[in-house]
Amino acid sequence: MLPLLLVSMDVSVLYFAIPYISQDLEPSATQQLWILDMYGFVLAGLLIVMGDLGDRIGRRTLVLAGAAVFGAASVAAAYAHSAEVLIGVRALLGLGGAALMPSTLALIRNLFLDARQRAKAVTLWTGVMTTGISLGPVVSGLLLEHFWWGSVFLINLPAMVLLLLLVPFLVPETATTTRGGRFDLLSALLSLGALLAVIYGIKEWARHGYEPLPALCVVAGLVFGAVFVRRQRRLAHPMIDLGLLGRRAFGGPVFANLLAMFATVGMAVFFTQYLQSVLGQSPLTAALWSLVPAAGVALMAPTGAALAQRTDRAYVMGGGFLLAACGFLWLSQVRTDSPLWFALAGGAVYAGGLVAAMTLANELALGAAPPERAGSAAAVLESGQELGGALGMAILGSIGAAVYSRDMADALPAGTPHADAVRETLGGAAAVAAELPAATADTVLSAAREAFTHGLGIAAIGAAVVMAGAGVLSAGFLRGLGRPAGVVPPASEHDGDSRPTAVAR
Repeated sequence: MLPLLLVSMDVSVLYFAIPYISQDLEPSATQQLWILDMYGFVLAGLLIVMGDLGDRIGRRTLVLAGAAVFGAASVAAAYAHSAEVLIGVRALLGLGGAALMPSTLALIRNLFLDARQRAKAVTLWTGVMTTGISLGPVVSGLLLEHFWWGSVFLINLPAMVLLLLLVPFLVPETATTTRGGRFDLLSALLSLGALLAVIYGIKEWARHGYEPLPALCVVAGLVFGAVFVRRQRRLAHPMIDLGLLGRRAFGGPVFANLLAMFATVGMAVFFTQYLQSVLGQSPLTAALWSLVPAAGVALMAPTGAALAQRTDRAYVMGGGFLLAACGFLWLSQVRTDSPLWFALAGGAVYAGGLVAAMTLANELALGAAPPERAGSAAAVLESGQELGGALGMAILGSIGAAVYSRDMADALPAGTPHADAVRETLGGAAAVAAELPAATADTVLSAAREAFTHGLGIAAIGAAVVMAGAGVLSAGFLRGLGRPAGVVPPASEHDGDSRPTAVAR
């Protein structure tokens, strides 16, 4: 859990530190974006490569190597003297994170062979991952109240040192002896190129709208992906088991997790902006309030796991998605003058439903993967999450932006200075309003907040529709795949001496 918490925190830990970094290192606008994005891009691009590598050399070995790289890169990032150095070190942090993430889930698959124990372990794993992303801005804000921006990186160091000291004694190695063939460098490069290009293109589309370069990146990534799949079909020992991906018990949960992250990441951007730009909270206050929906996570993750012991996992997953759909419909009713508790309650409902569904999807997919392929299976699962998050940010973000622009075109007073910037984003409207007379500024800000909240509501309805579809598909498509743990199969599945089979035991 320790490396998982830190790696997930590093996705969001720079949100508050960027202004301080900009003042100290003076990066260009493009460099500032790369400082933020480089970690996530490298992490996503290398997941499949590192998952396969862990299956070959051992997951504990890869965890130790990843911890060493992550710790050293954290020190280098804290004392980076230029934007270029910080961008490069953020890439190294992504490398270390990619080594750690799939290895933690693969270790769970190999250490917890009992289905009940594995279900509990995966519940904890999912809860820690989602909590880490939420904690990143809070930890960053608290550290920056007292220390310089490098402290948000140095906080990783004690944990990584502890990991290097304790893992050799507490965690057994799970290296496989059945994987054959040499590590395929060309497959690794194709995988890296496909994921990096597609995720970069989708995120740039979400940030700037349709432009030729992001579109070309997505097309190039899809071409790399097609060549990668074609190569895997021909290799005797492929990096990804395409047969496993085509199985209902594995491919179905991977797709379910993709849809869950689509909604989670897509709405997270709206939720934080609503707290800060509509309700007027400071970044740290907004980050602290955004932890409240974690109460739904704390309640629903173990509840979902407990229900899965008594009924078909597919029904529980479907119920989690439908609960998330209800939460998004709740958020669609949020207004600019809604009380804070109303928005937080809606967030808790959808977060609880999504985590319950994701926990069971992770557990079902891990159970379907052979132990010797657990690393590559975990990497595919996490790559799907990364892709789903990028799609959610792009599609739901575009829906909200389109509604905002249309509403502002109708509501903006004639002759408003810098009207294009006001119509583009709520942040642009706030920047322009700061330079306007008080009466005009109030009119512009009020209209912008109304338009943004309307866009949030429409995007939430879109997320609810996707979640309702995911619930129906999960209950129907995955039905019958996962018996409640510990249930003895029918007599027809026993062996000749009437004792339960090895799988049942």
